[in-house]
Amino acid sequence: MKCNVGGTERIIRIALGSTILLIGLYYRNWWGIVGLAPLITGVIRYCPLSAVLGISTCKTNSG
Repeated sequence: MKCNVGGTERIIRIALGSTILLIGLYYRNWWGIVGLAPLITGVIRYCPLSAVLGISTCKTNSG
């Protein structure tokens, strides 16, 4: 899996995913599970949907 999630996007995904997950746990609602998707993609720095769409915010070292 090639990195396709950049630094700023990674922080946003982790923060948003954690927030959704915690709100779901607080209200004891199964929708909190939705927060796992951005949290996991932020942690591993790979998003399958972005890969399919050809989107990458990860900087390369070709410079």
